[in-house]
Amino acid sequence: MLQETDLLVTSVHRPTDRLVGFARVITDFAYLAVILDVIVAPDWRGSGLGSLLVDTIVGHARLAKVQSLELVCQPSLVPFYSRHGFTDRVGGSRLMRRTAHTLLLDPEGTHSSAATMQ
Repeated sequence: MLQETDLLVTSVHRPTDRLVGFARVITDFAYLAVILDVIVAPDWRGSGLGSLLVDTIVGHARLAKVQSLELVCQPSLVPFYSRHGFTDRVGGSRLMRRTAHTLLLDPEGTHSSAATMQ
């Protein structure tokens, strides 16, 4: 996964060499960049580290010519990303997925895999 990532941003707590923040981008460097896996260690949440990761990506020189930065997030994170200039007003676009990983289709496990595949 990391080898195929176009841009990787990490934050390491130097005294302990602990990875505390991580984000990655897949892009064509012209039209579209998709931000994936913005992850902050639970004990670092609320410290501004998530904002630093997103701001680093948004302001990254390699992405300066990209027309559209996009991401997918949980509803609870919409206000966070909105503060960074992202909007959920994306016209008629809909997220669609094809996966063999049934947990991605039903994260709460409320439907059987047979019902999910129908």
